[in-house]
Amino acid sequence: MNPETLLAASLFAVVSSVTPGPNNAMLMASGVNFGFKRSLRHLLGVNLGFSFMVLCVGLGLHSVLDRFPQFYDVLRYAGSAYMLWIAWKLASAQPGSSTDTPTDVAARPMGFWAAAAFQWVNPKAWVMAVTCMSTYLSPNAGLPQVALLAGLFLVLGGPCSAFWVGFGQAMRSLLQNPRRLRIFNITMALALVASLYPMLMS
Repeated sequence: MNPETLLAASLFAVVSSVTPGPNNAMLMASGVNFGFKRSLRHLLGVNLGFSFMVLCVGLGLHSVLDRFPQFYDVLRYAGSAYMLWIAWKLASAQPGSSTDTPTDVAARPMGFWAAAAFQWVNPKAWVMAVTCMSTYLSPNAGLPQVALLAGLFLVLGGPCSAFWVGFGQAMRSLLQNPRRLRIFNITMALALVASLYPMLMS
């Protein structure tokens, strides 16, 4: 991979990772509700899970989806159902009495494996992975080139995701009021639901 392509791929990794989407909305909500430290497993699951997904797509998974589009439909509707469930849990969460656990969203933040698995039903993650591989890799690219792109998302996407958790952490003091926290959680739930529109309309 030449330096110009590597730079372009790096910029794509940063911009696509830092812009709003289901992962970042959920990470910010986790930062608000649970703080940065308790959200670390969620954060690591997102970044390692997505990098693994990019690796799989680069090694040929996208061609399987091209041959069997019904599989993509299953992923799309299963992912939509799961995201709606998460949105409902977030919107219906009740503020708690402790400042350490402001809400009862599943009583704990999302874990590593759940966050990693979520990438496979996340519409933005699929768009990012397929776009990256089809744009910055040649058709005959091997494992080293694919692994390099996956590594870019791990190294550059990690801080972008951490920014959203940190932003949520910074907002905790403003959202100790139960009414404000409830409004925030409902707003994040609606953002998750809205993020489904492009996937369901495609």
